[in-house]
Amino acid sequence: MLSFDAIQTPDHLYLQSVARAASKMLQRCNSPLSQESIGSSVSVKVFRLEVSQPRKPSVPEKEPEKVEEPAPVEKPVEPVMSELTVGINGFGRIGRLVLRACLEKGLKVVAINDPFIDLNYMVYMFKYDSTHGRYSGEVKAEDGKLVVDGSEISVFQCMKPSEIPWGDAGALYVVESTGVFLSVDKASAHIQGGAKRVVVSAPSPDAPMFVIGVNEDKYDPSSMTIVSNASCTTNCLAPLAKVIHDNFGIVEGLMTTVHAYTATQKTVDGPSAKAWRDGRGAHQNIIPASTGAAKAVGKVIPELNGRLTGMAFRVPVSDVSVVDLTCRLAKPATYAEIKEAMKKASEGPMAGILGYTEDEVVSSDFIGDSHSSIFDAGAGISLNDNFVKLISWYDNEYGYSNRVADLLSHMYTKEN
Repeated sequence: MLSFDAIQTPDHLYLQSVARAASKMLQRCNSPLSQESIGSSVSVKVFRLEVSQPRKPSVPEKEPEKVEEPAPVEKPVEPVMSELTVGINGFGRIGRLVLRACLEKGLKVVAINDPFIDLNYMVYMFKYDSTHGRYSGEVKAEDGKLVVDGSEISVFQCMKPSEIPWGDAGALYVVESTGVFLSVDKASAHIQGGAKRVVVSAPSPDAPMFVIGVNEDKYDPSSMTIVSNASCTTNCLAPLAKVIHDNFGIVEGLMTTVHAYTATQKTVDGPSAKAWRDGRGAHQNIIPASTGAAKAVGKVIPELNGRLTGMAFRVPVSDVSVVDLTCRLAKPATYAEIKEAMKKASEGPMAGILGYTEDEVVSSDFIGDSHSSIFDAGAGISLNDNFVKLISWYDNEYGYSNRVADLLSHMYTKEN
């Protein structure tokens, strides 16, 4: 008996192979030479025969090509100044108070230049101030440097700005407070010494002018290396004029500043080639003087260009001045409405720049006030709803020096 008990594939090639093998086995069983009897039972197990095509030479499979993603396009990075470092040229009234303001605001002053003041005298002049009082921190000379509250400040005595080694001292921003190098050309000499930016602490004939709280947003680091912080009087008048013009419109106006005497005046009568009466004793007289502060407002508020002008009276006080702005309004407004607008601005967008008071104050109440302008609500008057006189106080030394420090910070922020 022939049995197929292991055919497990339907593949016809395998079946044909099995059939041929079985046929040969039957022939062997029926052969006379076979020792097996015909009647024997034959059991044939057929196993699956693998039939495959001739194997081709193995070719290593290629790894799929890696598609490299394009590298992200990096935007050009502007050079970043790691820290705001300041140098001060001229250690007079403004230079010393700028140092105080910078220290109070956390700005790092690394160098001071003044050819007329040696290190030990700097210590004395910074420590003691007849107007603003003694400096409360530690001031000393150590290893040829001025040390204030543990911070070392390099001291130089160079006559020419181009020779001051600002770069070696690490001063990136320089405050030009000598009152001498006011133009872009003259102030640019600081760049030769390694400075990157210069802030002139006075009006400049040709440098861009900025008043914090009014037009600092116009600063462009890509095109402005030398800038002016305007004058102390412009810093007082411009915020006042901006609020009035934005709310009611200024048709035209005249400004008078009653101004404290300054270092340029004489203690007793002396020569003054610029204007004869400027040479009269500062402690003995009220001296009419010229000022470009009102006209300068037109540079920081272009809409007011040609609408304002003014003059000054120099009076026998050491510090704090007051602006009197008399103007004609485009939009009628009661004095109460004007006060409301000023108060709102002082508590909002101009907080810290514009102050507001209804108290019965006098000039000495504002010594050491860091505002640019403090509106005196009780001192102003109006002739009618279109013609008003507005009064605003300012510490012409300390308030202004704080704005110099603020402008430095603003410039640094815009660049970084």
